[in-house]
Amino acid sequence: MKYDIKDLKLAKKGSLKIEWAGKDMPVLKIIRERFKKEKPLQGIKLACCLHVTSETANLILALKDGGAETVLCASNPLSTQDDVAASLVKDFGIGVFAIRGENNKTYYKHANAALDIKPNITMDDGADLVSAVHKERKDLAKHILAGTEETTTGVIRLRALENKGLLKFPVIAVNDAKTKHFFDNRYGTGQSTIDGILRATNKLLAGSIFVVCGYGWCGRGLAMRARGAGANVIVTEIDSLCALEATMDGFRVMPIKQAAKIGDVFVTLTGNTDVIAKDHFRLMKEGAIVANSGHFNVEINIPELKSLSKNIRKIRSSVEEFTLKNGKKIYLLGEGRLINLASAEGHPASVMDMSFANQALSAEYVVKKSHKLKKRVYAVPQDIDENIALLKLRSMGIKIDKLTPKQKKYLSSWELGT
Repeated sequence: MKYDIKDLKLAKKGSLKIEWAGKDMPVLKIIRERFKKEKPLQGIKLACCLHVTSETANLILALKDGGAETVLCASNPLSTQDDVAASLVKDFGIGVFAIRGENNKTYYKHANAALDIKPNITMDDGADLVSAVHKERKDLAKHILAGTEETTTGVIRLRALENKGLLKFPVIAVNDAKTKHFFDNRYGTGQSTIDGILRATNKLLAGSIFVVCGYGWCGRGLAMRARGAGANVIVTEIDSLCALEATMDGFRVMPIKQAAKIGDVFVTLTGNTDVIAKDHFRLMKEGAIVANSGHFNVEINIPELKSLSKNIRKIRSSVEEFTLKNGKKIYLLGEGRLINLASAEGHPASVMDMSFANQALSAEYVVKKSHKLKKRVYAVPQDIDENIALLKLRSMGIKIDKLTPKQKKYLSSWELGT
């Protein structure tokens, strides 16, 4: 078994973290128990490019129990928990290629190491594996039944491939499952982003002006949690419907250039590039804090921030101080990478339970149905989505009503009305 991690001696600590996370992942536990018996992934090679966390580890173990030969690499250089990586290698025999803080060269070397197994399924968080197959590893496409994709950013990249007729195999957009983006993106990102900012800065949010760039599901969750912490929240948007929704939800909405003049904390969550750039940095006030909770670090134009600065120093473990040429100081968190993973532990396990249940069941679906799938981006089948929601409710001790035969007939007919 090949692997490249920081230190195998960290395995014991990682094993305990994996166990702790697993306690809050009851849906994945049910799937894992069934996978052990049925082995639906027997003979399947699975390359996973995901955040190497204790929650992800529980998914990887479920895939292994399902019979898959699984290799894991990091989907972000600063999201890897080295102790978890060590435990996966030492305690469970999983090939892991991930080291926290790895540079770009090592990051892509690790991604290619995962692809070296000639996978039948790719499991992405940002579409880097799929991108590598389409750019440098085209020979691997013939082995791949399909892929799955975890994030909004990744789905955007994949739909671009599909729209240009370039997608070489089917992909399941796990991100678009209701049990994923309604909960993971909103509640997970909302809480974990606040957690990351507070761990990095130890700042009081109450009374601050908190600028949320983007009002998708992640932005909605963050705006809600920031308001709950007592911040005065401003939303910036390019989508008229999202901007209208933010307004109706009670937030101030304005262009980023206007918000840049008054904000204390700025967080980008758009999946796009140059959301905060040179013109905005120039307008910011002394001591402004800038962070990103979108997938890639391109949302904040760090090279332009550097070009405006006369001095840069690391003032806390996840905080860089940029002193501009005019003497004003701006603080960048987590090197502009996902702040909830760069300085905290990412989403709570209870939220990732649903996201990774979607991943596991989508992998099973691919094995069963790949011969019927075309080279397109597919939604997670509705029955899988609904089953995960039902299992989650049961794990929480919550029961719901069922339609009566009369109600079913009413909903399926056109004759009945007032």
